[in-house]
Amino acid sequence: MNVTATTENSSREAFRKAVARICTCGALALTLGRPALAQESKSAALAKQLGAALDEAKLASIAAKDVSQPDVFVAALYYPGSMLLVVSAKITAPAALADKIEKKQYQDAYVDLQSASIPDTKIFVQDNGADGLHMKTFDTIDRGAKSIAFDGEWKKQKFNSEQEYEKVFDDGDAQYAKMLSTLIGSLKKTS
Repeated sequence: MNVTATTENSSREAFRKAVARICTCGALALTLGRPALAQESKSAALAKQLGAALDEAKLASIAAKDVSQPDVFVAALYYPGSMLLVVSAKITAPAALADKIEKKQYQDAYVDLQSASIPDTKIFVQDNGADGLHMKTFDTIDRGAKSIAFDGEWKKQKFNSEQEYEKVFDDGDAQYAKMLSTLIGSLKKTS
């Protein structure tokens, strides 16, 4: 009887070790197989930095000229801890918009970019949580007439693969990070 009990205990222990190895390998495969989702987005720290700077300056909006691109402007509306709405575009009347920014009429500049921009140049980001873009949330990017929701539902949005969806996320995140950097730079100059 002791031999039978010892054999059963050895079998159970071997089974537990095998299950633990399988679980460890599975977790490692998931971690290594999806590095883009495991890493924090490029825009996360910048969105938090912009939010903190806007809080400190007691501003709910900001706008700036994108010095790296002719006639491109960036503007944001900020709802503390809740949402950051950021738009970048070329506009039909750049001198008038530059004047509004000079006068610190940032909300008006935001409205102009949303309504009077050249459609195929417009990029609009809805950052729910004001914490940068994240996969499998309800953050969105609109480019021209195309809207992409980063809710993890790549098939519904007619992407050919999850990898294509992740690439679009990475590109959008990099673009959003650049927009945020422009706004942060502008805030530093006006402080």
